[in-house]
Amino acid sequence: MSTGPGADSAPAPKPSTPTDSPPARGTMFSSLKIRNYRLFASGAVISNTGTWMSRITQDWLVLGLTGSATAVGITTALQFLPMLLFGLYGGVIADRYSKRGILLCTQTALGLCGLALAALTLSGHVQVWHVYLIAFLLGMVTVVDTPARQAFVMEMVGPNDLRNAVSLNSANFQSARLVGPAVAGVLITAVGSGWAFLLNGLSFTAPLIGLLMMRTGELHSVDRAPRGKGQLREGLRYVAGRPELIWPIVLVGFIGTFGFNFPIWLTAFADDVFHAGPGTYGLLNTLMATGSLTGALLAARRGTSRLRMMVGAALVFGLLEIVAALTPSFWAFAALMVPIGVFGLTFNVTANSSVQLATDPSMRGRVMSLYMMVFVGGTPIGGPLVGWATDTYGARAGFIAGGVVSALAALTVGLVLMRVGGLRVRLDLRRGQRPVRLVPRAGSAPAEAGGGAAPAAGELGPVGPAGPAAPSAAKPAAEGGPTPGGGTAPDDGPAGSRRTGKPLAKTV
Repeated sequence: MSTGPGADSAPAPKPSTPTDSPPARGTMFSSLKIRNYRLFASGAVISNTGTWMSRITQDWLVLGLTGSATAVGITTALQFLPMLLFGLYGGVIADRYSKRGILLCTQTALGLCGLALAALTLSGHVQVWHVYLIAFLLGMVTVVDTPARQAFVMEMVGPNDLRNAVSLNSANFQSARLVGPAVAGVLITAVGSGWAFLLNGLSFTAPLIGLLMMRTGELHSVDRAPRGKGQLREGLRYVAGRPELIWPIVLVGFIGTFGFNFPIWLTAFADDVFHAGPGTYGLLNTLMATGSLTGALLAARRGTSRLRMMVGAALVFGLLEIVAALTPSFWAFAALMVPIGVFGLTFNVTANSSVQLATDPSMRGRVMSLYMMVFVGGTPIGGPLVGWATDTYGARAGFIAGGVVSALAALTVGLVLMRVGGLRVRLDLRRGQRPVRLVPRAGSAPAEAGGGAAPAAGELGPVGPAGPAAPSAAKPAAEGGPTPGGGTAPDDGPAGSRRTGKPLAKTV
């Protein structure tokens, strides 16, 4: 929420025996049955609320100190810039050391940053450079905290509940987004900014207590990357050689950089297009957060992470942005914020869980650090570009541009994945049939996720190293269950370097 140095070549794959049975649809809150994850989620909802309080208060404080919106933008850029510059190194650290131990350190550091800003503000000595410095320090801590937190979810819940847990993490964050800004507004008005910072700093005691109370024996064992040279290059080569990883990350990069610039667009629409005040801006954000929360809860009910869902959600997200940009009515525009939030969050959850499930456990930190680097680290690049387009050509043109880039990126990545997977679109207008389906392309062999020889195009079922898998005693290991040696099977997804043999066509 992850990586380390090693050999210059990827570890040799260890095949496991897959099964052809689809994962069962879980309940919306199935991950909360796991004690360790329940502790993690309980602490996260408190610290996330504090984080949202701090974000709003920080921007308001900088605006009050400088009177400059540019200064607010600098603060945001300083907080995200470390992820762009050093994100991959954070993944190396997360793969090398205990993720729980890393989180104990990073959550403590985040809390201390909040308390330092609270002390400066309450004492009346705060200056804008103090805020800049603390924002940069927060960004540096996040470089390590984010990949470790993302990868730690798998250790808590295992592969079968990963998608549900990722969805609930998003629901957790969006719930805090609904509550935190409102609480911050009340505190700023009633007692001042310093008290909001103080509560944010103290809020990190909740995840620390949760981490300390976890039963480490119940965590899913994961091989750590040994110390050595070349692990950063190893991680990049690992991703580059796997289409089920590189193309979702490419799509995440485009949409994160150009499609998620809502602070710029919504402030411009509220002020320049609809000639309204900050209350309207708050309403639009609330509606989008409501849609995001709904999308997270709906995603928690789904039992699979298919790349076609990721691409479809990204495409609809981009098209909805274009429609919203062209909408003349304020209430129609406001109503569209809800489905935009739903499909944006669906894309995020599906991409995140698909990438994690397709990654070897010892590489997950590096892969997720790259994922978060392109998603979050693109903000300092996309924000100024989108802001310039919005200022130069108007709010509608800026919003349309973001939607067009998102939709075109989704179409391009979707076509590439279909080609690599040996698939084509088939239309069937007969009654009782799905009108649009993906079917094997005649005469082509879909690429096998994780590399190696691909099965024939017609063999869409999982194929092991010695042919089609038969039900056997190895089934629990293939599904991430207990292995004869204890712990859990190293394979944890449909397409890792310790691959199941499942062709890419089955994950698209």
